[in-house]
Amino acid sequence: MDYQAKLSVPFGVLGIRCSGEALTGIDFLLAPEKPQQPVSLFAAMVCEQLLNYIENPHAQFKVPLDLRGTSHQQKVWQAMLEIPCGQTRSYGQLAAELKSCAQAVGQACGANPIPIIIPCHRVVGKAGLGGFARHTSGAHLDIKHWLLAHEGAIPSPLAHPQGVGRGCKAAEAATTTHG
Repeated sequence: MDYQAKLSVPFGVLGIRCSGEALTGIDFLLAPEKPQQPVSLFAAMVCEQLLNYIENPHAQFKVPLDLRGTSHQQKVWQAMLEIPCGQTRSYGQLAAELKSCAQAVGQACGANPIPIIIPCHRVVGKAGLGGFARHTSGAHLDIKHWLLAHEGAIPSPLAHPQGVGRGCKAAEAATTTHG
């Protein structure tokens, strides 16, 4: 995949994809991936706004998005943008709001090309975190847990001696230092 930047964050590396002056995607990259300096002023602006969010979960994103998806996906993504920082909605709640079903909402969440900025991490199961980025366990769920704890939507991983998974001690330190 061709990235315009690879940004190091407490829970890994984010691959930033842009076309012209719009953000088209953010990918969670695997552990051995190395950061890459932004190749354009626009990519640098996206990275700066993501780092502002890491410092302050209430930071506002103001980057143009180029979202391509079905009309249902677009409705779900718009509804996710309206979930305030520090709050969550269940797949079922969002489905009722959109006159859809929970499974279709979950599929749209999994297809979200711009996680974090379009906060699919704020959509949870009725009895737990649910999935994240089309994963139901492992590092992706650790990232979802970190994001929700960072925003204050769930207890901080610092409350749990084992943390939220491998590689999260740095995330916990970043939350303590900057959050």
